[in-house]
Parts: sequence; C-alpha cells; structure tokens
Amino acid sequence: MNLYQIVTRPIITEKGLAAKDEQRTLCFEVHPDATKTEIKEAVQQLFKVKVESVRTANFPGKERRRGRLIGYQKDWKKAFVKLVAGEKMIEYAEKL
Repeated sequence: MNLYQIVTRPIITEKGLAAKDEQRTLCFEVHPDATKTEIKEAVQQLFKVKVESVRTANFPGKERRRGRLIGYQKDWKKAFVKLVAGEKMIEYAEKL
C-alpha cells in the first residue's frame, strides 16, 4: 500500500479537535488492514512530523435499510496519532 491508501482522511469532529488542542493527538481514518507501524511511518512521511504513539480502533459497518432492502456500510478503522512534544501541530481544520 502507498501512503495515501494507508491514511484515507482526517476525522474532523468536536472530540477530535479537542484532542488535537489538549493532547497533541490527531485523528485519521485509515485502511482497515494497516498496522500501527505503517500508520506511524505514513503520517511521518506525509506531514513531516515525528510521531510518539499510535492508537487504533476498529468500527464495524452499520446495517442500513431502504424499504425492504438491507445493506451494510463498510467496516472502518480510526487511528489516534500523538505527536512528539515540541513538534509543530498540523493545521487541517483552520476554517471551521
């Protein structure tokens, strides 16, 4: 996998922005098969920062109904990336 397949997109929520400001932690949606080591290397190369630790959480897809038809959303994975103290914080949600 390349870097852009590992880190899919940033997750911009109130909880994520609070963690960014208070704990120097960024939230990303990542590929479900990506390991913590791959996520750490991808974030370091994409954003030119040093990563202290990575925590991950898996979320199963929810059932969605449209009348009598039943489908499922895809399973996804969230990564919490903590930056080393002294690193410049990435600004991806400035204009909210």
